Amino acid sequence: MAQALALAGRGLTTTQPNPRVGCVIVRDGQLVGRGFHARTGEPHAEVFALREAGERAQGATAYVTLEPCAHFGKTPPCAPQLAAAGVQRVVTAMVDPDPRVADGGHAILRAAGVQVDVGLMAAEARWLNRGFLSRIERGRPWVTVKIAQSLDGRTALANGESRWITGEAARHDVQFLRARQSAILTGVDTVLMDDARLNVRLSAQELGIDGTVRQPLRVVLDSGLRLPPFAPIFDTPGAVQIYTRDVMAGIHHDGLTARGVHLVATPHTGSGLDLPFVLHHLAEQGINDVLVEAGSKLSGAFIAQQLTDELIVYQAPVLLGHQAQASVALPPCDRLDQASRWQVTDTRRVGDDLRITLIPQIGSSATAIVQEPVQRR
Repeated sequence: MAQALALAGRGLTTTQPNPRVGCVIVRDGQLVGRGFHARTGEPHAEVFALREAGERAQGATAYVTLEPCAHFGKTPPCAPQLAAAGVQRVVTAMVDPDPRVADGGHAILRAAGVQVDVGLMAAEARWLNRGFLSRIERGRPWVTVKIAQSLDGRTALANGESRWITGEAARHDVQFLRARQSAILTGVDTVLMDDARLNVRLSAQELGIDGTVRQPLRVVLDSGLRLPPFAPIFDTPGAVQIYTRDVMAGIHHDGLTARGVHLVATPHTGSGLDLPFVLHHLAEQGINDVLVEAGSKLSGAFIAQQLTDELIVYQAPVLLGHQAQASVALPPCDRLDQASRWQVTDTRRVGDDLRITLIPQIGSSATAIVQEPVQRR
């Protein structure tokens, strides 16, 4: 199963909106077939593994990171193919929560006399597909907020200068982070002030993939529709979607639509655009993972509204002083027990900087997604 998960990880930047799935087929203690799903519309992991195994699949055990599908989509279902190939036992890490499957693949296998065991390395499988699971189980994408800050929690000087707090290695690392996302989200001020393009600037070779690099959907929150159609963000490949209060407001409507920008009318809460509405709307478009790269106000809003599932902090060994801009704008706390608390899942050095990955404390909806117990049977 560990090998199957490693194979699934090869689709980390390419499978959206599909889940990342790997499959390993073993017979008489020998690995006879391997496969992973790379892109929507292409064969699933089980198909590639069965092709490699050939007749050796007869009487073998298949290890699959996600329940084999049971429905016709862009490709035929995998569960009947495993049964037809004579696989004797199928071990899956987890049930597929997609209503079109939801234990249906396991039922097909059992009806064909195949032994099915579920739950091996479930936590690892859920973490790998946390975005897909979030979209299916919660109706919104997995949200990661990325922050680049100084040792004293500052993200820019008082005059707004922020290039560059972190080093080149950290900025290169962010490109890999972007490549794993279905969408990258920011506010209009960040686009205007920083000429942000929010695209993936790595080659297919650097990402270790075949074919072209998939560019995430770039999402801009712009309540007053201030983003001009000549902004640099439109000079790079990839779709741009703007959430705004009134799609017909302002002088830029015609120019933006001519650029092919999708404008979405969005409710306003008084403090800003309705963030849950934005996330649910993105989920309806098949968006699994959203990376928030924004200013302190918008990043703080995602955290304060408990919409942040993962926090990635690139911390540079520099002090900017108390007059510099804070990395996130949060409501004040009267007591320490009101503080937003997080648990560290990973810490590593990236060049001269430190990258810290965190998820909310146990009991949040984020931890429920990645730690949901799966009954073995």
